[in-house]
Amino acid sequence: MKYGFGVLILILSVSAAYGRSRQASKPASEFEQTLMNAEKGFIEAAKKGDVGFFKRTLTDDFSFVAFDAQLYSRQEMLDLFAQGGIDISPYEMKVVPAGDGVAIVTYDVIFRVAHADEEGPPPRYQHFSTVWVKQGDQWKMKFQQMTGRQ
Repeated sequence: MKYGFGVLILILSVSAAYGRSRQASKPASEFEQTLMNAEKGFIEAAKKGDVGFFKRTLTDDFSFVAFDAQLYSRQEMLDLFAQGGIDISPYEMKVVPAGDGVAIVTYDVIFRVAHADEEGPPPRYQHFSTVWVKQGDQWKMKFQQMTGRQ
């Protein structure tokens, strides 16, 4: 099941619009909770530097667009998060079904970066969107995009 890059961009755009229009008070379904838990697993692995999680969870053809708007590979994700110590706090997480065995988890984060003065680390607000695909009985990360927010 291969998707072109253009289709992924379209899906991500639709997910953002869908997420804003969805009622916030509706409890998460079992499907949504499963995907949110998978995404929270990514966040915890990034905080700890759990390379094993990434090796198990990223598809072989995984790619991501980082904060600098560049496209990176699976190995570059492994290298990026191998050290751990990432301080991100997610909020407003939503799941958008995108087909049979495909879903997008989209959410905002506060990304704390190392500080340069004594005022403490400034929070950086980001938006993450992750495409998850079901392979067998496991959900795997296929694509992720991180973008800045005002």
